[in-house]
Amino acid sequence: MAMAAIAKVVLGSIAFGIFWVLAVFPAVPFLPVGRTAGSLLGAMLMVIFRVITPDQAYAAIDLPILGLLFGTMVVSIYLERADMFKYLGKLLAWKSLGAKDLLCRICIISALSSALFTNDTTCVVLTEFVLKIARQNNVPPHPFLLALASSANIGSAATPIGNPQNLVIAVQSKLSFGKFLIGVIPAMLAGVVVNSVILLCMYWKLLSVEKDVEDVALEVVAEEDVTSHRFSPATMSHSASLNSQASNLPFDAMNNSGRLDNLRNRMSYSENDIQSVSSVEHESTGNLSTLTEANNGSVVPQKEQIISERKAARSMTSCNSSPHVNDLANVALVHSGEKEGLMQRYNRILWKTSVYLVTIGMLIALLMGLNMSWIAIILALALVVLDFKDARPSLEKVSYSLLIFFCGMFITVDGFNKTGIPSALWDFMEPYSQIDRVSGIAVLAAVILVLSNLASNVPTVLLLGARVAASAHAISPSDEKKAWLILAWVSTVAGNLSLLGSAANLIVCEQARRAPAFGYNLSFWRHLVFGVPSTVIVAAIGLPLIRG
Repeated sequence: MAMAAIAKVVLGSIAFGIFWVLAVFPAVPFLPVGRTAGSLLGAMLMVIFRVITPDQAYAAIDLPILGLLFGTMVVSIYLERADMFKYLGKLLAWKSLGAKDLLCRICIISALSSALFTNDTTCVVLTEFVLKIARQNNVPPHPFLLALASSANIGSAATPIGNPQNLVIAVQSKLSFGKFLIGVIPAMLAGVVVNSVILLCMYWKLLSVEKDVEDVALEVVAEEDVTSHRFSPATMSHSASLNSQASNLPFDAMNNSGRLDNLRNRMSYSENDIQSVSSVEHESTGNLSTLTEANNGSVVPQKEQIISERKAARSMTSCNSSPHVNDLANVALVHSGEKEGLMQRYNRILWKTSVYLVTIGMLIALLMGLNMSWIAIILALALVVLDFKDARPSLEKVSYSLLIFFCGMFITVDGFNKTGIPSALWDFMEPYSQIDRVSGIAVLAAVILVLSNLASNVPTVLLLGARVAASAHAISPSDEKKAWLILAWVSTVAGNLSLLGSAANLIVCEQARRAPAFGYNLSFWRHLVFGVPSTVIVAAIGLPLIRG
């Protein structure tokens, strides 16, 4: 593609530069409007500067990607409501053999969870739990936080729904879910193992510190608190700690047991009162019949007198026994409440089972090669219907700001492509980036690695994807598929290089800093010391395992 007019090149570069600054540094002092507003600003400037027309801007928005992204977010929200992530937390803490064992478990579970539920969701829901188990094992949390973020990025490379850049690659390349998975999963598995080994080597001494016996008695985090933590993936916020609730349990239990004993004692009293009421009524009835037989002429006055006496006796007895009768009603309410509780528990189990079955059905449909966007949307709506209640609270957790960010980014990147700058740069690099030789793969991986950390991974995929695929297709169709998978692998693993390289890294850092009672600040340099060797080694080991 030839370069556009000078004015269009300059104005398009300015618009893209503003988008890039706000996407990489959302809190920049001179314009702290955030990533979403930054992407919309870049898109608006592309239209205002007449780099692209309004019709071209609308056409640049990729609706299948937005649909797939929306559907996977809704499914993740309902899986969170069905306690899927709580079970993952229990799996981490189940029969742990120490800090090293926990670190390996975090790497494995984080990678597998990210492949199915996206890396961002995994990092949101597991960060605070990782802080708690680190506190429980008396170990500094940064090795576990690094394991969570890095493994989430590596694991998400295995599937089209693992991260946003894979969604773009899957839609643009038209690779099926199964082909994508088979092509990348060997590299992903090897990458998780290598990443775990690097973490163990770097922090072996730190993870070898054994917990003191005295510290066990003074343990701040209880096991029940760790395994009962509730998560909220889409809102990136967590509920308050359950310690205050747990401290009130013994007192409430004593009160409840005392009330039950009181009710049992009052039941015996109320039964005697009821018997006395019935005996009074029986005697009154007998007297009434006798008087009726003796004197039929005065039956009505005597009957009225006896009835009034019987009512007075009943009212006196009921006044004396009304508290006990009320207690009987309370006992009946307790039994009915227990029945309702059992019914609610049964309905809850049935609903959770339905959510899991629908999710499994979605994975099977994706593996069969059906349209990923429509499958995600249809099954998300199926979960909404199965919930059988107002869906607004769940749908409000969807990250609509992310969807808007993608819309603005599609327009901005399309406008930048029309300036001709990306094509000129690729024309210069293409002879050295042929994937039919090892040196070409190395150069291509280096370009993707650098651009992913400079311009973020999703814009890098949008800028390079079609060009890399076209260059590989000129060699052979199988090389085109391999080029797309290399782009997916390297652009995803590149997120581990620095703290700013991936949204998952920033989520872990921010969630850890804000965690109540377990707050920890993961610094940029601490992440960089681990991220540079891990990214280079993992990416290099995974490249030969990519199957075209």
